[in-house]
Amino acid sequence: KTKKNPNLARPRLLQIIKESQQQHGLRHGDYQRYRGYCSRRLRRLRKTLGFKMGNRHKFIGKKITAEMLSDSRYLLMVLMEAERAWSYAMQLKQEANTEPRKRFHLLSRLRKAAKHSEKLEKLCESPRVDAKTKLEAQAYTAYLTGMVEFELQEWKRAMEAFNKCKTIYEKLASAFTEEVAVLYRQRVEEISPNIRYCAYNIGDQNAINDLMQMRLTGGGGGMMAEKLEALITQARTKQAATMSEVEWRGRTVPVKIDKARVFLLGLADNEAAVAQASNEDTKEHLYETLMAECRDTIQAVREELKSEAKQRERSSDPESGKVSNLQYLHSYLTYIKLCTLVKRNESMAHTLHGKLKEPAADENKRGPRPQDLIRLYDIILQVVLSVPQDFAQSYVLVKKWSEALVLYERVLKYAKEVQSKAKTLNNSLKDLPDVQELIAEVSAEKYSLQAAAILGERRSGSSAPSQLQVNDSTPLCNRLDTFCLDPTLVGKKPSLVPFPPEFQPIPCKPLFFDLALNHVAFPPLDEKVEQKGKGGLTGYIKGIFGFGS
Repeated sequence: KTKKNPNLARPRLLQIIKESQQQHGLRHGDYQRYRGYCSRRLRRLRKTLGFKMGNRHKFIGKKITAEMLSDSRYLLMVLMEAERAWSYAMQLKQEANTEPRKRFHLLSRLRKAAKHSEKLEKLCESPRVDAKTKLEAQAYTAYLTGMVEFELQEWKRAMEAFNKCKTIYEKLASAFTEEVAVLYRQRVEEISPNIRYCAYNIGDQNAINDLMQMRLTGGGGGMMAEKLEALITQARTKQAATMSEVEWRGRTVPVKIDKARVFLLGLADNEAAVAQASNEDTKEHLYETLMAECRDTIQAVREELKSEAKQRERSSDPESGKVSNLQYLHSYLTYIKLCTLVKRNESMAHTLHGKLKEPAADENKRGPRPQDLIRLYDIILQVVLSVPQDFAQSYVLVKKWSEALVLYERVLKYAKEVQSKAKTLNNSLKDLPDVQELIAEVSAEKYSLQAAAILGERRSGSSAPSQLQVNDSTPLCNRLDTFCLDPTLVGKKPSLVPFPPEFQPIPCKPLFFDLALNHVAFPPLDEKVEQKGKGGLTGYIKGIFGFGS
């Protein structure tokens, strides 16, 4: 057996990179946070090693030489410089979607990262570095070089760099234990979509099928995810040019929005991919992708509905009250979204039900609970109850008040039935806060509908009697519990309260008779009663001089 040289530097570059990324932001795609971590760690390494680049007043550049590699932390400094530049480029990649000029800065940072990786590879050629670290440095340089060429759309050179990186990592995976080899296999899986995309752009038409499969199974992240979405959308757009209509519930609806065509064309492929999914994680990812596409398509249809609503207000078409094709298409897409949500929750509930039967491997670790299963089924129930509500809102948009009111009443009926049945079950289902929230929301929508119906009748000036209109002379204060459209309430003499008010019987005031008063003799009060003096000037003078006292 050969003994390992203790003086050789043996940092595991990919393991260091992956651990740092997962612990400092990249688990959630926060490249700015990871960039800040790289800067702080680089500052700590320079301070610990005494490798200061001047002082606060003057910059003095220093270079890391092969003689310094007795301490592997010098290699980490170069690695952190490359990671900092790469993470800044990925941050700019996210921001470039709304600010295209940041693409120039993005390319500059990627080139900077590749330059640092080349410096790292050159340092690793020193005999003070072991062979595995040298291979890792070569693979890291090939990876960043491939990223630069990929962004520049130099497909051939990018493919060569990615293939070199893939070959090295596959060899390294066979040289380590299974626990460490997983990291290298994950890196190979990450760059495989990039290689197939480069092959497609070079001219390999068979690569498109592999790319679609990779995209459906969650392959390709970072810069590659956007490329795959654009490629598949482009391929479907070409096929969608021949698609003009769709049939649902016995009605054929023309599809004129390109985004809706692309989504409906790929719907069958996505559903087939879900059926062929090998594990539950892949199936859940496919459901999430399908729901995200459906939400974007519904938003595009809503934008068209806004312009259509404005045209309806200006139009005097007698058939403007009918549900339009665009509104019907919106209902169809909403139905697809709700069905997908139900299927996804059913799949998750099935998986969770199986985990509940398994014994807990670690008592200290929190496992699945029955409450989680109840929550999934509760969401399914809410979706089923919301279907009539969505259709009611569709009728409200076209001012069909009676149909919308019937559907709202049906939602309230079903929701209250659920509440009444839930009270007979265990205590965890008594409250059902989602059902209570649904009842409050639908009740508010119903009252808004009734108010909109009144306003609609007034604005239209229609003389045709409504189904809710009545001719009742009863004052409003006596029929507050009954909703009806009374045209007299907005007239000059509304019947609000009865006037003058009718007489009402009241109890008589009691009379008391003192029977003993006639038999009582009162004492004389002559002495107590004040005597009036004589009037005139004589009496006044007597009073002054005291003659009358």
